[in-house]
Amino acid sequence: MKLFPIVTAILVCVALYFVVLDRATLLGFAGRFVPEPNNAPTQLAELPADTEAVEDDGRMNVIVRRSEAQVTENAVLLRGRTEALRLVDVAAETSGRVISTPIRAGAFVSEGQVMCEIDPGTSQTELEEAQARLAEAEARVPEARARLPEARAMLAQARAQLESAQIDGNAAARLNESGFASETRAASAAAATAAAEAGVESAAATVQGAEAGVQSALASVRSAEAQVTRAENAIEDLTIVAPFSGLLETDTAELGALLQPGTICATIIQLDPIKLVGFVPEAQVDRISLGATAGAQLASGREVQGEVTFVSRSADPQTRTFRVEITVPNVDLTIRDGQTADILIQTEGTPAHLLPSSAMTLSDDGQLGVRIVVDGVVEFAPVTMMRDTARGVWLSGLPQTADVITVGQEFVTAGVEVRTTLEELTQ
Repeated sequence: MKLFPIVTAILVCVALYFVVLDRATLLGFAGRFVPEPNNAPTQLAELPADTEAVEDDGRMNVIVRRSEAQVTENAVLLRGRTEALRLVDVAAETSGRVISTPIRAGAFVSEGQVMCEIDPGTSQTELEEAQARLAEAEARVPEARARLPEARAMLAQARAQLESAQIDGNAAARLNESGFASETRAASAAAATAAAEAGVESAAATVQGAEAGVQSALASVRSAEAQVTRAENAIEDLTIVAPFSGLLETDTAELGALLQPGTICATIIQLDPIKLVGFVPEAQVDRISLGATAGAQLASGREVQGEVTFVSRSADPQTRTFRVEITVPNVDLTIRDGQTADILIQTEGTPAHLLPSSAMTLSDDGQLGVRIVVDGVVEFAPVTMMRDTARGVWLSGLPQTADVITVGQEFVTAGVEVRTTLEELTQ
């Protein structure tokens, strides 16, 4: 074994001992070899009498920013989609074969333009037959009405005869009681009165029959008119037209295709104007009002602008959100149905403080806030984060002026006294 490495290790250990553990002895030993300058004072100068030692009072130093509230433009951010103003499947209301040339998908159709035309078949014949029945029913009405005056005249005559018979009967009865007329004459007068009453009842029944005949004739006219209307509607149903101006999403029914009631002729979509649909949480729905300006950025990068035209009064039972619709002009029809959109709805300005995000902290119960200093004492102030920017975060819920701790907020708690240093803000 060589002796030199062992000696070297021992010397290194001794040196490390004095350097690390007994530095004072090492410095004292080394100081004896340093020459003292001739002009070095022999003793320390005494401190001035008026110099007072600064005592540490135990309060922690923190850095605060004196923040003033500013009215900032606020907005509600939603993620939604575009939705066509109208999307309708135009279906047939009658059966028959298509006799019109189909219009291909993507074509623009105007309101009232023919999309599908069905073979009329016997529809025109049925209309003419219904019109003939109507004319026949209308011809019966004057005849029925003509019977009514005759029946009323007969009733008036029967009532006059009854009145005359009643007078004769009364006279015969009085003469019989006085002994100037026989009982036979009185009985004959009573029989004549009964016959006159029967005649009145018969005449009244005739009048009722004439009135019923008029009503029956009028009912026949109304029935015939209904048949004519049905025949006309059946002819109208043979031509299927566009209910509004828009684009065809599908081809119209092919020539020769058999359509049944409910069979789709074509699907038409209206894209001008178009709707932006989003769902706002219940915590923010009261901030949105009808007519508010809104903007959106589509997935393609295009930006559009419109206004709020609908805010739902009923929440979705699953998500507890409210439907919001924004109407946007789309004259060139370049915005499509179903595109994803990031929607920003403008709301009223709100006083807020612009602070660094690092100033935010959590309370013991997990509430978001910042720590402020009031009269040298730390307080926890709950805040609501409005939005994040490159310069910091906008927070609401603080007083108009607040000393917010920006450095050291994690080392103090509410109720602790601190010494504050104002933060120097640089642009």
